Parts: sequence; C-alpha cells; structure tokens
Amino acid sequence: MLDQLVQYDKELFLFLNNLGSTTWDGFWLFYTDKIHWVPLYAVLAVLMYKRLNTKMFVLTLVVIALMILFTDQITNLFKNVIVKRHRPCHEDELVQAMRLLKSWCGGQYGYFSGHSSNSMAVAIFSGLMLRYKYKYLIFILIVWAMAMGYSRVYIGVHYPLDILTGMIFGGLSGWMFYKLDKYLQSRFQLK
Repeated sequence: MLDQLVQYDKELFLFLNNLGSTTWDGFWLFYTDKIHWVPLYAVLAVLMYKRLNTKMFVLTLVVIALMILFTDQITNLFKNVIVKRHRPCHEDELVQAMRLLKSWCGGQYGYFSGHSSNSMAVAIFSGLMLRYKYKYLIFILIVWAMAMGYSRVYIGVHYPLDILTGMIFGGLSGWMFYKLDKYLQSRFQLK
C-alpha cells in the first residue's frame, strides 16, 4: 500500500514537473525564493501593527518567530531523522525524466517541504489575525501558499506528497500559534 502511494507520488511529480516550460521557468524560480516575499511579510506586519498596540504587536512578532522556528525544526526532524525520503533530484531513476531548474536542489531529504509548511503557517496565522478587517485575505494567502508549494514541484525539488504534508502541517501550526497568540494577548492585555 505504502509502496503504491510512493509510486503514485513519483508519477504525479513527473507529470506536474514536466508541465513546465522555459517561458514560465523564470517566474517560478522567482516565486519560490523566500527573499522575494519580504515585502509581503512587511505589509502583513504593518497591517497587524495597525490592529494592535505596540506591546501586543511585539508579543505577536515573538509568537510568529516561534511559529517559524517550530515549523522549520519539525520539518527538519521529519526530513533528516524520521522519514529520510530522498528529494526527486537525488533519485537516479527520476533525474533523466524530470526538469530540474536549479543546480543545487537542497539537502538530500525532502519529506516534508519547509517552504510549504512555513508559507501555509504564515497564511493561516495572518489570515486569522487580520480576518476582522480583511475577511478575504485568508483565501488570498492560502492560494499564495499553495502556489509556493507548487513552485517546489515545478522546479524539481519536492514531491507532491511533500507539499501536501507540509501544507497540512503548516496550516495546523498556523492555527495553533494563532490560538497561542490570542491566549497570550488576553493574559497580558489586562496588565
């Protein structure tokens, strides 16, 4: 059963990865690079700052930093200790049939995607935090996070199951840290 799932995952990877074309390569390479999204993070931070007082904003920034640290470390634990599933670009049987857009494709192991978990955590956390003023923002951010996941398949560094697991984990993490932030704000707001 598990072997069959892994085989389907490889086949879906090859299908999605080979949909790419040189016309779109530059776009997806740009999209997948985290540094290009700093302006989005800054806008989200400004929107949160406008909603909160300075003390609560600093508290929220600490919670966000803990959330990113948590998702990164759990992702690395799964990648390098628990699962140890090779990235597609480290699978000899796939290398000839796939499109790899970067010369360096990341570490040896890829299950599950840190890009997917972090971006979905940010999407859920920010969308929930700002939903009272921007009720459709969460949907826009979820689409952004899903496209981030797809970009990892497009450039050849993750399987679809890596992406799906990362998005689920990231979504749950974003919700959990949003709840933590609400709890901490209620505790410290009164003091």
